Amino acid sequence: MPREQEFEEKTWNEIDAVISKYHGQPGALIPALEEVQEITGYLPESVQRRVASGLELPLSRVYGVVTFYSLFTMKPRGRHQIRVCMGTACHVRGAARNLEDIEKSLNICAGECTEDRNFSIEVVRCLGACGLAPVLVVDEDIHRQVKQNSITKIIKQYGNGNSLRKG
Repeated sequence: MPREQEFEEKTWNEIDAVISKYHGQPGALIPALEEVQEITGYLPESVQRRVASGLELPLSRVYGVVTFYSLFTMKPRGRHQIRVCMGTACHVRGAARNLEDIEKSLNICAGECTEDRNFSIEVVRCLGACGLAPVLVVDEDIHRQVKQNSITKIIKQYGNGNSLRKG
């Protein structure tokens, strides 16, 4: 998993512009965080501190919102997010094996991001597509009745294969 890195000056300037836009507005924290996360891809502590300071809010309030709402993340996410359903129907039909194969193929575990930040894996409890089990979603694309032998092919649809484990 890549280490948290400081952002370029251009990125900090974009963050500051969002903060300025929302400064002094009641109830602005969530929309500000949404816009900032669009810029950075995630909300590490350094960004949370900048938002808290700029909006004149306690860091604990910003952290509380970031950790409460699932749309926010403090870890980098890949350009392509793979969500593996582990609901009962999917689990019974082989989702655990699929997850294992995806993790091996990308050389990361669920909750992590590939070094090139092309992919991240998330386990979800139900996608509401039980009749299509086992299901995985890449970005907004639903892949139904996924078999182990199709994992590599699915991943290659979203990149040139550089994220795949060598050998």
